[in-house]
Amino acid sequence: MDEIDQSILIALQENARMSMTELGKKVRLSTPAATERVKKLEDRGVITGYRAIIDPEKLNKRVTAFILFDTKQGELFREFCKSHPNVVECHRIAGQFSYVVKIVAESIQCLEEFIDSSLEYGEPSTLIKLSSVVDYRPFK
Repeated sequence: MDEIDQSILIALQENARMSMTELGKKVRLSTPAATERVKKLEDRGVITGYRAIIDPEKLNKRVTAFILFDTKQGELFREFCKSHPNVVECHRIAGQFSYVVKIVAESIQCLEEFIDSSLEYGEPSTLIKLSSVVDYRPFK
């Protein structure tokens, strides 16, 4: 991967909706050359998809929490997380805890309901987000 590919990745992470013409100008390539580079990055699996970033508060989801979870029932816990509507991320981690789960919910009561329903899988330790110092940053 060269500097142009890296510039393309940074530009698309900042605005994946930009046109190939705009992207080409930004990285100093013709539109067809920029399009071909993006296609190759997609084909190689470097670019795996495009997503919209949604403000949870605009959807009345005002509580974000990270739950560190210690479980011996990994498979069941993973299925529980995959099926729960308030789970937006679930990662297997090393160390004292087995998983970290990111919850975005309408209220503390919804968060508490998630915690209560997860207790059959193990021990949660909940951290509630107060603010974000770095909310999103493109990979470089």
